[in-house]
Amino acid sequence: MAEHRTMQRGALLEAARSLLVEGGARALTFAALAERTGLARSSVYEYFPSRGALVAQLCANDFPLWAAEVTAAMDAADSPREKIAAYVRQQLALATDQRHQAVVAISTSELDEAARGEIRAAHRGLAELVVELLRELGHREPLVVAGLLRGLVDAAVRAAAGPDAPAPERIAELAVAVALDGVAGA
Repeated sequence: MAEHRTMQRGALLEAARSLLVEGGARALTFAALAERTGLARSSVYEYFPSRGALVAQLCANDFPLWAAEVTAAMDAADSPREKIAAYVRQQLALATDQRHQAVVAISTSELDEAARGEIRAAHRGLAELVVELLRELGHREPLVVAGLLRGLVDAAVRAAAGPDAPAPERIAELAVAVALDGVAGA
C-alpha cells in the first residue's frame, strides 16, 4: 500500500510539472491533475490538501536537483573565475527553464511564509557555493558579493523575459562579463 501511494504521489508531481510547463500556473488544477493521472479529483486531495502544498512539494523535490546541476557545472570548470562563470550561466539556464518559471509564478502567491522561507534558504545555499571561490579571488566580503551575483542572475532573468530581449546566450554572455569584470567587461 505504501509503495502504491508513493507511486501515485510521484505521478501527481510529474503531472503537475507537465501541466505547469504546458499551460503555466492556470493549468495546474486538481481537476486537470485527476484527468492526467486517472485519479478521482477527491483522491488528489488525499495526497495534497492544496495547490500550495503541491507546489511546496515540487520545490522540495526539484530544488536539490537544480542545486546539483549548478554544482556539476561548477565542478566541471577549472579556475575560480571559470567556476563563477559556470555558476552564473547555470543559474540563468535553470531560472529561465519553463518548469522553474512556472513553479516560481505559482509559489509566490500560493505558498505560506514557512515554505517561502525554505525556498529562500535553498537559494542562499546556492549562493554559498561561490563564497569560497570569491575568497580565492580576493573579495573581502564574499557573502555580500555572492548576494550581488544572485541579484545579477535575477536581473538577467528579467532581461530575458522582455519583449525585445536579446538571445538567451547573449544575456548569459553579458551576465558573465559583468560578474567577472564589472560593467567594463560587458
